[in-house]
Formats: sequence, structure tokens, C-alpha cells
Amino acid sequence: MTEARSGPDRLSVGSWVLYDLANTIFALGVVGRYFPEWLTTVGQPDSALALVEAGAGALVIFLAPWSGARSDARGARVPTLRITTLFAVGATAGLAAGPITMTLILLGIGLVGFNVGSVVYDALLVDVSTPENRGRISGLGVGIGYIGSFIGLGIGVVTVEVLDWSFAATFKVLALAFLLFALPAFLFIRERQGLETSHVPRLRDVASRIISSWRRARHYDGMVRFLVSRFLYTDAINTLIGGFLTIFAIQELGLDGQFVTQLLVVAITAAVVGALVAGRFVESAGPLRVLRAALFMWMIAIASGVAAAVTGQTGIAWVIGPVGGMALGSTWTADRVLMTRISPPRHLGEFYGLYATVGRFATILGPLTWALVVDVLGWGRRVAMGALILFIGVGWWALRRVDDSEREWPPEDRLAFSGSPAPPR
Repeated sequence: MTEARSGPDRLSVGSWVLYDLANTIFALGVVGRYFPEWLTTVGQPDSALALVEAGAGALVIFLAPWSGARSDARGARVPTLRITTLFAVGATAGLAAGPITMTLILLGIGLVGFNVGSVVYDALLVDVSTPENRGRISGLGVGIGYIGSFIGLGIGVVTVEVLDWSFAATFKVLALAFLLFALPAFLFIRERQGLETSHVPRLRDVASRIISSWRRARHYDGMVRFLVSRFLYTDAINTLIGGFLTIFAIQELGLDGQFVTQLLVVAITAAVVGALVAGRFVESAGPLRVLRAALFMWMIAIASGVAAAVTGQTGIAWVIGPVGGMALGSTWTADRVLMTRISPPRHLGEFYGLYATVGRFATILGPLTWALVVDVLGWGRRVAMGALILFIGVGWWALRRVDDSEREWPPEDRLAFSGSPAPPR
């Protein structure tokens, strides 16, 4: 069987892009901005957020490879996307509405749903693009997706600062926005009609499948090296955007919530630009060069934050906005295109499971490293930020021998199709 099919229709592409916007409302609006602020208002330590993110990451380590392999076997990813998104939306709607412990548990559930859904969402990139425009579509998704950050921040400004609503009410509105922008993806993405296999992986087989997936990954040039590098730089990036940058800005730089919101607006604007520009450069220069340049920008941005804290010159923190934002948009644009370059089509969902798994391991290690440095060893948040620079630097170095050239896959590594896109589900 061949991979020939008609090109993706605009409705599928638009729906896929809108989902990126939807889940960014959760990632930046909930996790990156208003949940950390709520956490400080109820007097919880940094380690509370760290433990929740680490626990959720541990669950995703098992669920992500299983859901990716299951979508490969069933020949469909959108049904899994629906289920996981609804878990995340429901959990978000309940945040801050009950005891602190219950809210922390709900955040963990939301993080699990969000991250497992991201596995199948990223794998859908091949259904809404062609090899020729994949960089642009990926960049468009990231760029338009960050408009979700404006929406999330805008909701918070209106509900918290203008209407003086509670955090609980704010989280309910953010959950509704997440759902509304996710609906087109549920209804209109047309997947390639993959041939369903007879063996659908079972959850109890996850551990053995992870091991077999890693063994299989070793047979594909650059895959393991890329995944190890991704573990390192994702460790730092997800720790920052997972709420600890907001805590650092408030506690170490003495910035108020309004200033933090303004800084995030600058960063998000830069992320939109970075994603769209990076999408073009991914196609001309290759995803690897763009990714390594983005990681270098990350190191500059984090170092500027440390310098602002050490010198007391909070104006230096403005570097975090444009430079960090450009780096953020560029990283995710190049990152997932590089993954499609080095992954065999037949195992794309399975390897995206590994891709998510290393990201979740990083989500465990990053927050726990932060908690260890800040709360256990007492070295402070500045040292914790320095540790994040080190992680990114090692990840940048590890990428130097990855080859991102287009592959000509042998027949056994190609994905078989029944010949046409599946109808909307």
C-alpha cells in the first residue's frame, strides 16, 4: 500500500490550528499564570506545584505511549483527543472551588488529560499537512495557538482585575474557552484513513511496550539522541512555563500581578512572531538549525532573569519577554517537525508517545529539581534558574549529531492507507 492521498482540506487545517489555541488557554492561562497566583494567595510553597506536576508527569509516562500506540492500531486519533480534552476541561472547571487538596488533585487530572491529548494532537500534524508545507503548518499552529494565551490572560484580567471575581469563577470561564476552541478539532479534522490492525495495545502492557518502543527507536538514526536532548531542554522550558517563572517574577523580582501580565503579553506576542518566522526557516534551513538557535535564545532569556534578580535592575527582566517568547514559539515549531522527519510513518503515534514520555520525565525532574534547590537545600530561586540554563545547554550540545535530512522510508516503515481521508467524526 502507498501513502498517496489527496491533500488536507482547509477546514481540517483550521480546526487543527484552533486546537493549538485551545490548549494554550490551559497551558498559559491556567498553569502558567493564574494557578500559580492562586497558589501564592493560599500560602502554599513552590513544592506543592512541583509535586502535582511531577505526579501528573509520572502518569503521563505510562499513558502517553499507550494512547499513541493505540491510535496507531485503531487508525484514528481524534476520538482519543476528544476524551482527554474533556477530562482536562472538566478538571479545570473545578479548580479553586473546594479544599486546597482537591484543587491540587484536579490540576493533576487536568495536566494528565492535556498532555496525553497533546500526543495524538501532535501526531495529527501529518494529517493536516504535506512534507512541503509541514514547517509552515506547524508554525501556524504554534503562532495562532499563542493567541490562546492572549485570550487566557484577557479572561483573567476581566474576571479577576475588572470584575473582581474569584479564582474559581475565572477557572470556569477558562475551561469554557478551552472547550469552545477545541470543538472544531473534534468535528472537522479529516484523518487519513489508516488501516486498523487487529491488535490494540492494552494498558497493562504499557511497561513492556515502552521498553520495546525504546528498543525500536534505537534502529532509527538520531531518534534516541533527539529524545535525550528533548528531555533536557523540555525539563527547563516546562518548568518555567509551568508556573515557576510567575513565582520567580513575583517573589524574586518583586513584580506585581499586573506587571507579570504585561510581561507575558510581550512574551506571547514574540512567541507568535517567533513561531511564524520559524515555520519558514524550518523549511529553508531545516528544523534542527532552528531548534538549536531557539535553545540558545532560551539560555540568554533565563540568564537575563537571573541578572535582574542579582542586580536588582528589574528592567533587565524585559529581555525575558521578547527573547524568551521568540524562543518558545520557535522551539515547538521546529521540535515537532524534527520529530516527523526522523520518525517512520508506521510508528509515528508510538514514537510520539516516547516524545511525550521524555517530556513528562522532564516535567517530573524539573519541578522536583526546583523544589530541591529552593525548599530543601535552601539555595534560592536564582540557583534554580541557573540549573535550568545548564539543562538547556546540555540539550543543545546533544543535538549536534542529529541528522534532520528527509528520509526515504522502506515499505515496512510506511503507513498503509485505504486510499482517502476519513470522513469527519
